Amino acid sequence: MKSMNAIKLYKQPHPKSCSMFTSWPGIGGVSLIAARYLKEKLNAVEIGEIDPVDFFEPVGIIVENNVVEAPRFPESKFYYWQDDKTRKGLVFFIGEEQPSSKGYELANCVLDVAQELKVRRVYSCAAAVTKIHHSEEPKVWGVATKPKLVNELNRYNVILRGNLRIAGLNGLILGMAKERGIEGICLLGEVPTHATQIANPKSSLAVLKVLTRMLGIEIDLTELSHLAKQAGEEMERIAKRATAEFIDQFTEPIWEQEEDNEE
Repeated sequence: MKSMNAIKLYKQPHPKSCSMFTSWPGIGGVSLIAARYLKEKLNAVEIGEIDPVDFFEPVGIIVENNVVEAPRFPESKFYYWQDDKTRKGLVFFIGEEQPSSKGYELANCVLDVAQELKVRRVYSCAAAVTKIHHSEEPKVWGVATKPKLVNELNRYNVILRGNLRIAGLNGLILGMAKERGIEGICLLGEVPTHATQIANPKSSLAVLKVLTRMLGIEIDLTELSHLAKQAGEEMERIAKRATAEFIDQFTEPIWEQEEDNEE
């Protein structure tokens, strides 16, 4: 395949069966937080990468102690973990950035690797922006590439919203997987509409609880639970500060009102 020229695979695992979890940055960092946490807890090993030169243009540089560093491209890497008992494998693709263009070509590279490693199902996750309060427990929505997979989602108590749109590569990858005849599932963690610019490990935690059950994997979620709690406390502080600023701006003190009336 033409896109294989951009792919560098250092290892070629041969599991009994294989799934893939793909992840790029998105709203609330829901996808990347979940993918990185799962990868680290499973001690997945790096097995390859996609050459970034054809997909990204560096637009600046980093300076350390007044010395300019060489231009750095976003990483797009593959990792692998295998269950020793079942010989079932899980490939991770984690992209540090979504390209401003050529996203379709990059996703094709990812799926070329999926087919090379005989991946049977691709998982992705994203944010479901909705009007929940940041103190509420986020629910998980689900979509799939086949009706039979939608029935499978029912077993995990995910919300099926019927019609929706998933922006970015975390959604596009599933449509492209479907074109190739690869099964695909996307899990979407709820994110409050007023907190889309804030990292949301609470939503990632909700997604991972479902995904690990689907994959039959047990991991310790304690650290992510602590992060979710800290993020919730920070959101509460931000909300209180924003409310106070709103009141200060639009509520005039009584003594100032009296002065205005005297004039």
